[in-house]
Amino acid sequence: MPFHNKKIGFGVTGSHCTLEEAIPYMRELREKGADVYPFITPTVLKTDTKFGASEKWLKEIKKASGKEEVIDSIVKAEPFGPKRPLDAMLVAPMTGNSISRFANAITDSPVLMAAKATLRNQRPVVLAISTNDALGLNGANIMKLMNAKNVYFVPFGQDHPFKKPTSLVARMEDISATLEEALSGRQYQPVIVEKYKD
Repeated sequence: MPFHNKKIGFGVTGSHCTLEEAIPYMRELREKGADVYPFITPTVLKTDTKFGASEKWLKEIKKASGKEEVIDSIVKAEPFGPKRPLDAMLVAPMTGNSISRFANAITDSPVLMAAKATLRNQRPVVLAISTNDALGLNGANIMKLMNAKNVYFVPFGQDHPFKKPTSLVARMEDISATLEEALSGRQYQPVIVEKYKD
C-alpha cells in the first residue's frame, strides 16, 4: 500500500460546493494505508449553506477519516509541528481565501497552522484548489505557491470557462497520485488539465 504507516493531514476549507467531492478521498487514503488526521477551518466548523449544515459535514469528515476528533482550533493543530509531525499535509478543497493567506504567511486557521508546520518540517504540502478567482486576483498567489519549496498541486482546470471564466478547481480524483509523487519530492504531471465537461 502506497501510504502504509504515513501520517497524512487532510485539511478542509470552506469551498462548500466542493466538500461532497473532496471528503471521500479521506477514506480512499485510509484504504491505501494512511493514518488520516482531519483539520478544518472555522468556516467549515460553523457555517450552514445550501450544500449542507456544518454538523452534517463534521459527521462526514469523522466517518471518512476514521477519527473521532476533528482538529478545529489552532491550539489543537500546533502539536503537529515538532511533537507530532505529519509525513504530508493535503488541503482539499483549498479556497481562494486560504490560498491568499498561505501564500502570504498568514496563519489564522487550524488548516494553515498544520500546513505551515509541515513546511517547517520540510515535508510536502499538497493543495487541491477550488476558487472562483484563480485566474483573477488570486492568480499571483497561486503562482507564488507553485514556486515554493515542498508545495505541490493536485492537477486543476477551469470548471466552467463560460459561466465562471476565472474559476479553477482541482481534479480531486488525482489526489492520491499527487500525494504519492509529492512524498517522493515530485510534482504530479500535468498540473493544468481539462476539468470542464459540457
